[in-house]
Amino acid sequence: MLGMERRQKIVDLIQKDRKIYVSKLSHLFDVTEETIRRDLEKLEIENKLTRTYGGAVLTQHTNEDLPFPKRESINRELKQKIALKAAELINDGDTIMMDTSSTCLELMEALQDKKGLTIITNSIKIPYNFVNSNFNIISTGGTLRAHSLALVGPVAHDTLQNYYVDMAVMSCKGLSLDKGIMESNEPESELKKSMVKQAEKFILLADHTKFNKTAFIKFCDFFDINYIITDCAPSENWLELFIKFNIQIIY
Repeated sequence: MLGMERRQKIVDLIQKDRKIYVSKLSHLFDVTEETIRRDLEKLEIENKLTRTYGGAVLTQHTNEDLPFPKRESINRELKQKIALKAAELINDGDTIMMDTSSTCLELMEALQDKKGLTIITNSIKIPYNFVNSNFNIISTGGTLRAHSLALVGPVAHDTLQNYYVDMAVMSCKGLSLDKGIMESNEPESELKKSMVKQAEKFILLADHTKFNKTAFIKFCDFFDINYIITDCAPSENWLELFIKFNIQIIY
């Protein structure tokens, strides 16, 4: 295999998995680890990845706003596990505001045995996918961001102001110890702020790849959060912060 072809396959892998390891790539392509390191060095110069100890991670810009189909395919198994944990916190008859995240879409699948749920959302994917379900689904209406299948703007905000719910459930683009909870674009960030204000409890769904990441705009502080559900144990400094803000961490 030519080096150019191998590097393109490496780019394809890191786009899918967000993180790659030198040892695994060496075995996969049957070349030395030094060859893989040279490949990663060239790809870093091209700004396609960022090298780390033992591998590399996908280079991301703070305002990178991935289209929904691509977000839906990333870390799907982790999102499904998180969704199953989140479903345990939701009872029959609850009222819930949900964002347009792919993790919330997985949560909807996990909630289908629940009875009497009311879901208020700015997603167009949720009403479409669950049109024949037993959920009572209320759409915010608003202006469509086709890129993310999200409804935003004044109409969506006005709708949210009419309701007070048991919980807001959503994901984010990144969590930073000193910057808070962040999103990649302002219109959806503003909707998330409104959802948090209208909810008795806030449940944040975030797999481990979201931790220690900075995104474009902050939409809430840690004191706003009641639960964080993730896929593995966070580091000690994160656990200390969760204790400080009385956040229950579930993984």
